[in-house]
Amino acid sequence: MLKNGRGVGSADAYASTQDYLVSLKAQGPKFGIDRMRLLAAALGHPERAVPCLHVAGTNGKGSVAAMLASILQDAGWRTGLYTSPHLVRLGERVQVNRRLLGEAEIVAHTRELRPVAERLAAAGGPDDHPSFFEFMTAMAFHQFVRDQCDLAVIETGLGGRLDATNIVTPLVSVITSIGLDHCELLGGTVEEIAAEKGGIIKPGVPVVLGRMPAAAEAVLRRIAGERGAPVHGVREEFGGATGDYPATNLEGDYQRWNAATATLAARALPVRWRPAGTVIARGLQSTSWPGRWERTILGGRTLVLDASHNPEGAAVLDANLTRLRAETGRAPVVMMGALGAARARPLLEVICRHAREVHLLVPQQARASGHAELEALLPADFRGPVFRAWVADLFPDERTCAAGGPGDVLVVTGSIYLLGEIMERLDPGRGPGEGRLQDF
Repeated sequence: MLKNGRGVGSADAYASTQDYLVSLKAQGPKFGIDRMRLLAAALGHPERAVPCLHVAGTNGKGSVAAMLASILQDAGWRTGLYTSPHLVRLGERVQVNRRLLGEAEIVAHTRELRPVAERLAAAGGPDDHPSFFEFMTAMAFHQFVRDQCDLAVIETGLGGRLDATNIVTPLVSVITSIGLDHCELLGGTVEEIAAEKGGIIKPGVPVVLGRMPAAAEAVLRRIAGERGAPVHGVREEFGGATGDYPATNLEGDYQRWNAATATLAARALPVRWRPAGTVIARGLQSTSWPGRWERTILGGRTLVLDASHNPEGAAVLDANLTRLRAETGRAPVVMMGALGAARARPLLEVICRHAREVHLLVPQQARASGHAELEALLPADFRGPVFRAWVADLFPDERTCAAGGPGDVLVVTGSIYLLGEIMERLDPGRGPGEGRLQDF
């Protein structure tokens, strides 16, 4: 019997499952798709059972995946959605018709998948044991088959060529954007990163390209040409003026870029699956994707939650803060935290152009920048107050933010893990205690 996604009396079982999944994290990240292929084969290739769209990109891939899921569901298809990381609950990663995977289902899948994973490790050695992300990817494929999905939208975790999701042969491949992020793994230029993400392009499968630097787009078009993959580009279809792009209920010019990318991906589907234009428009207007310039009211003040976490995202944040100041007539109070100086520096440069005061936070992640590092990255010309802060102090309960004063507009930005911590405090019923499972 289930209640709110939990099996009655299942707290101990779910806690045990969490412990097992944490143990997979302790093995460290693994890149490459050989283990995923072994796992998929041992499970009877569930990734082949449900037609899918495959989405990669530096920024925007989660938003585009959510838009596509909304469009396909509006078209009447039972739609699976696999994304990462999660904000609060692990089940956010695996959804069917936007219903989150429940704790009891996670326990059941883990009980079924764990013996298979351990047999692979016993046969080939410890390096053949699936990583956390591979395990969750298999869980998603499993769930989509069990739930009799018609279609699925699969978001890559990191990169593309060596990502565990890259065992699929999709109906459409989508690359939303290319920017400098995860350079230590993917390369130090947009061309190198494009080549990695272009690894999802399959022979003869249409590929949709979002807005990106010309040099990156040239690399992807070359790869597509070599593989005989038809290319549909947002710029050539919609031009350069964002006002001409499809509209969406998600805020920000960049979401218009994402809406254009999702529109082209839906149009590129085979005729059997292709939604009508009116369906695409409806789906774009009913997309749910939390933490992306998401506005709420907290204690009578506007609070904006926005996961801008890398240099490309900083440029988008700049435009959004400019618009926010024009709307409200005042500089906001900004709270931020980031994972590493390469991400924190461009965010702080933008924040300090707009903020009245800044609160520096440290997400509960091993790679998080500490207070001292963030302070050292502040622009020298910023004259507003700067505070060292902690999430529990700024958000003591679900109704309160201690930053700023009456009438201030509040903005939280930076690491998606920071947003998850705050969202958990604002809505405790969403499921505490899963932050340790986020860093994958």
